[in-house]
Amino acid sequence: MSDADIDLGLLLAKAYQEFVRDLRASLAGQGFDDLGRSDGYVFRSLAEGPMTVSELAARLEISKQGAGQIVEVMERRGYLRRRSDPTDGRARPVELADRGRRALAAASAFHRGYERRLIDRHGAAAVSGLRAVLDGMVGSGSEPLDYQLRALYL
Repeated sequence: MSDADIDLGLLLAKAYQEFVRDLRASLAGQGFDDLGRSDGYVFRSLAEGPMTVSELAARLEISKQGAGQIVEVMERRGYLRRRSDPTDGRARPVELADRGRRALAAASAFHRGYERRLIDRHGAAAVSGLRAVLDGMVGSGSEPLDYQLRALYL
């Protein structure tokens, strides 16, 4: 079966799968071989600054208990840390630890490099066209990424 015979949705899914495989391999090669399936979304959420587990849960559209479990696991692996809130002694905002910032930077560098490799292989016009098509498919009022798809990503 040629690529032309594959349904567009399946082709998009396969392309995404290969992207994630390459991303995971790159990060594992840099010492981040213990990343969980949802860690990337946590990294991106906390890149904007510390937030409570409740705020993180709302951002990720998961339960507070689920977010708490993810935070605990990521904290044990050294990607996150909790700190005291000087204005509210009960609050313990979560923030990226140094290891978390390094993992996020490595993932961001991979994203930029991946796009550069696509440009080198297919040309800037083709990649720009791909971006335009994908952006058009997503639309301006798009929903956040579905939880089941987020679980595939980093």
